[in-house]
Amino acid sequence: METVFLTFILSYLFISLLIRYSERFGLQDIPNARSAHKKVTPRSAGVGFVLAALLSLFIVHFSHVIHFYYIYLAIFAITLLGLYDDKFHISHKVKFIGLTFAALYVSSHGVLIESLGNYFGFDFTLPLWFAVIFSTFAIIGFTNALNLMDGLDGLAGGLSLIMLLFYFTIGYIHHDMLMIYLSSSFTAAIIAFLLFNWHPAKIFMGDSGSLSLGFVIAILSIESLNYIPPSAILFIIAMPLIDTFIVMRRRIQRGQSPFKADKNHIHHFLYKVKVHVQFSVLMLLYLQLALSIIGYQLACANEALSLVLFGLLLYIFLNMFDQRFRYREKKKPRKKGKIL
Repeated sequence: METVFLTFILSYLFISLLIRYSERFGLQDIPNARSAHKKVTPRSAGVGFVLAALLSLFIVHFSHVIHFYYIYLAIFAITLLGLYDDKFHISHKVKFIGLTFAALYVSSHGVLIESLGNYFGFDFTLPLWFAVIFSTFAIIGFTNALNLMDGLDGLAGGLSLIMLLFYFTIGYIHHDMLMIYLSSSFTAAIIAFLLFNWHPAKIFMGDSGSLSLGFVIAILSIESLNYIPPSAILFIIAMPLIDTFIVMRRRIQRGQSPFKADKNHIHHFLYKVKVHVQFSVLMLLYLQLALSIIGYQLACANEALSLVLFGLLLYIFLNMFDQRFRYREKKKPRKKGKIL
């Protein structure tokens, strides 16, 4: 409880200072063609809430932080990478290299996906060398997936809050202190951030926030594999995954780079239909909450059926947001009049 209270206070204080001095430090988001906002807005709030979470854990749970030093060092490194990108706009390749080093670092220290689950009586256990590689790319993949969802006020923060609360619940039930401390501290930090980021936002989290949160949630997802099957986790972190599949497929279909930025994410479509930021964000948060509850309920279900269910859900979303199809009522051919 001490950590949660201290994190909230520090996060609120740090973000307030960032809003005040953002122009001096050159940490402002200038609107462009892909922006949903119309005025210059401070960004890099992620620096504030990540430092608040890490500092609180360091003060209150020093021995815990020292024990899992590799995780907290990696989170700090990702935050610095995101801050550098917020200020200087580095290329996707540079970000990918930075994320790869951080993900490989924690994977080599034991943050591993050692099994893909048991399906139809077959246990898909991964050899160590492949587990390290697979875990590294899984961490990078989800970190980028959450980063892509940071497009409307309160969306990335709200989605992260829901996922963190579920991982806190899992950690609390199974007495996993890493999951408890990591999820609770970042939950408090995000709540303070959302007080500033809810529409109309006074500050954005920036890549320093979205990359850090994606990295933290990816680590918690892997840690939760000790207690729930991989198929259940797919639902708990569903919306960023589904959105990434939709966007990547569309870009590949158009012959574009899958990493090219555009305005074709789920939140963009929903906003175009309703033209209301809060409504669009709330609908996606409710959807994520529903999917996370399903994932939590599926923890003891048949893994094969859970995977089939997620595959069906993904298929529905892929086709629902496929822009190639335009259904129009067919015009009846005109009958030629008789010449008298």
